[in-house]
Amino acid sequence: MKIASWNVNSVRKRTANLLAWLERTTPDIVVLQELKCQAEQFPRLELESAGWHCEVVGQKAFNGVAMLSRRPPLEITARALPGDPADEQSRYVEALFDTTAGNLRVGGIYLPNGNPVATEKFPYKLGFMRRLRERMAGFLIGDDMLAFGGDYNVCPTDMDVYAPAAWADDALCRPESRDAFRSLLNLGLTDAFRALHPTGHDYSFWDYQAGAWSKDHGLRIDHWLLSPQAADRLRACGIDKSERGKPEPSDHVPVWVELDAAWKD
Repeated sequence: MKIASWNVNSVRKRTANLLAWLERTTPDIVVLQELKCQAEQFPRLELESAGWHCEVVGQKAFNGVAMLSRRPPLEITARALPGDPADEQSRYVEALFDTTAGNLRVGGIYLPNGNPVATEKFPYKLGFMRRLRERMAGFLIGDDMLAFGGDYNVCPTDMDVYAPAAWADDALCRPESRDAFRSLLNLGLTDAFRALHPTGHDYSFWDYQAGAWSKDHGLRIDHWLLSPQAADRLRACGIDKSERGKPEPSDHVPVWVELDAAWKD
């Protein structure tokens, strides 16, 4: 079973890119971030015609997440991250799927950027991460496989940023952000990409500015975190870097995992 995450940075603008990538790579479940549209503006017709079930949590002009799957989920278990009733930003979707290896719970995450650090945006980011940790911890006591993927807006280590010193004070690399990310791992979750690729500078984001793509000035901020039950079935994890070189690309590229599981008949 192949599960992927992609911050598409405006799904209506990248619909052709998304459809072509889905056809070429044939994932089973995909979580999307930064839709930048309301649910009724999502290209549902095009995706459903291509065989995808779509769950969309939209927001006008920015944010927005979606869950695409080849088969409908057993249940959509969350369309917002619990813990803050005042949070109206569309940044989280979660669903439960039936597989040959048991239930698989997939979370799609668009974690706040947090910049500028001196504003209310940074405490909001850290608060979101605390709520995410509580959500994950609650599920880890059960037997379901957990796969939480998306744009975490955190470079976990200096290995994950092209110029660590230059980015040290950015919200993506601040010690507080890294500590919060590490607290997720300390629950017993596995960073799927680093589990299989422990060394090397591999990025999932390149800014549109200053020739970042051509210079490979990138960041690894898109991640899949797996529970022990899912990590035991991890077979592969990759970053589809070539998507950044396509016409009209997103500034992010897809990150995917393959698990030793399949759809249950």
